[in-house]
Formats: sequence, C-alpha cells, structure tokens
Amino acid sequence: MPRRHAKPGVQPVYRTKPLQAHVDDSYKSRGKLPEPTACPDCKAVFHDGHWQWLPEPQSAHQALCPACHRVKDDAPAGYVTLEGAFLAEHRDEILSLVRNLEQKEKDKHPLQRIMRIADEAGAVLVTTTDSHLARDIGEALRHAYQGELELHYNPGDNLARVHWKR
Repeated sequence: MPRRHAKPGVQPVYRTKPLQAHVDDSYKSRGKLPEPTACPDCKAVFHDGHWQWLPEPQSAHQALCPACHRVKDDAPAGYVTLEGAFLAEHRDEILSLVRNLEQKEKDKHPLQRIMRIADEAGAVLVTTTDSHLARDIGEALRHAYQGELELHYNPGDNLARVHWKR
C-alpha cells in the first residue's frame, strides 16, 4: 500500500506516547489578565505575563492574585508535615529556616507563600500557596538536617504533600 503524505501545512499526529491529562488549576487565570493588573490584598502586579513585586501603576486593573485567592479560600497547594524528636529539640531553628526560605522565594516569586504554620499532635504542619515551595522546604530541611523526606505530588489536584522526619 503506498504511503500517504500529509497535506501541506498539516502536522501528522503520532500516538507513540499516552496523552497527558490536562491539569486544570482553578487558581490560575482562565485567560490573559489585562496589563497591568494589581492584587488589592498583597499589591503584587501582573506585568509581562507574570506576577511581580512592582510599584502599583496608577491605572492598574484590580484582581486577586492566585496566592491571595488560595489564602482567601483556605485551599493550600502544598502540605509540609514536620515531625520527630529532632524537631521537638530544634523547633525554633527549623521554623526559622522555613520562614527564611519562604522569604527568599517570595521575593522572586510572589505566588510562593506560606499560608499557615500550625502545631498538630506532635508535628508541625506548614501549608503553602504553591506546590514548588512545599517541595523546596522539604529539600532544604533534608539538606540542612538530613532525616527522612517523602514527597508526593498529585498533578490532577496540583497538590504536593511533603513529610520530613528526624
């Protein structure tokens, strides 16, 4: 049977890989925001296609950024559970590392923030507005203090669960 060639301008479709499911994050903007747009809560500015820390322009549109939206809805994208005897002995030092990492990341990426740090039955739970920040916290703790680190990412929910223990 002769091989058929695609029509000019038509890209053939090859099914060598399974299709990747589309991840729908309800906290990402549905369409492109008008530029500039400012978040009324945190004052981050959407400019050049992403959220940045800039002075708020006079004529900026107003819309909640995805991080403030998550905080308002109490819908974390990352859960970091810290536990163990080492945590009990070095709690302040460990939480200082966590807060310093958040500040460093937030300075570059306004959507990466800690939502809450709470004590829960012998453990500390840190919730974040971004799954990358949750992973980075776990990796920073393992780098600084060793211990056991478990990372679980559910792409369908855009949710990271991190567990660090020592």
